[in-house]
Amino acid sequence: MISEPAKKLLIAQVANELSAHQTYMGISLYFTRESLNGWAKFFHEQAVEEAGHGSKIIAFLIDNGVEFGLPQVGAAPTTYKTAREAIEVAQASERRVTAQFEALANAAREAGDNRTFQFLGWFIEEQVEEERTMAALLDLVDSGMNLFQAEDHLERVAGE
Repeated sequence: MISEPAKKLLIAQVANELSAHQTYMGISLYFTRESLNGWAKFFHEQAVEEAGHGSKIIAFLIDNGVEFGLPQVGAAPTTYKTAREAIEVAQASERRVTAQFEALANAAREAGDNRTFQFLGWFIEEQVEEERTMAALLDLVDSGMNLFQAEDHLERVAGE
């Protein structure tokens, strides 16, 4: 059985994941407007992944008999001054999500909620990868390479 603190935090995490989805969609729109289609595609895929994370949490809640309403999510920016700024926003979002999952895991552990604690392990591992990817993208932007040329390196950088 899922503990009450974990239930509340998991429902809130659905909103957090959907908010991350919105953030990435906004960044994708920014890159589309800049005609950086490879970057736009990369961030669109990130958005889809974040929505998938939300769906995974929803499925876990449903499988464990938790009734809940979908939380409301606000609008995300779609304009940035630079590509670096957009990626910094993505990096900050990933760091925030990491902290949220760590708080969730701590709450589950403190409540003796092993089921939820075990479930969260995958997300925490995923966050290590996500933070590493955003740091690598910042390195790519900071390398001085033209952003159009850098598109050829996105898949490799994100997959390292």
